[in-house]
Amino acid sequence: MVQAYILIQTEVGRAAAVASEVAGIEGVTRAEDVTGPYDVIVHVEAPDVEALDEKVVSAVKIVPGITRTLTCPVVSAAAPSATA
Repeated sequence: MVQAYILIQTEVGRAAAVASEVAGIEGVTRAEDVTGPYDVIVHVEAPDVEALDEKVVSAVKIVPGITRTLTCPVVSAAAPSATA
């Protein structure tokens, strides 16, 4: 399984609508509108890099209201720490 984060900039006032639409795309596990230099951060998963690019990332990029994306593949995932 391949994972990535997609950082999205949107047209002014479109972050919530973009996050909502992106959340419905197959392979998207989480989509949230945030503050900062990016408006929406999306976590995605796919069986391999080709599927990630061809099915998930390409579907995200065509959502209306998106002005720019940056895809950041996960290279390793740290296990959550146990707290008492």
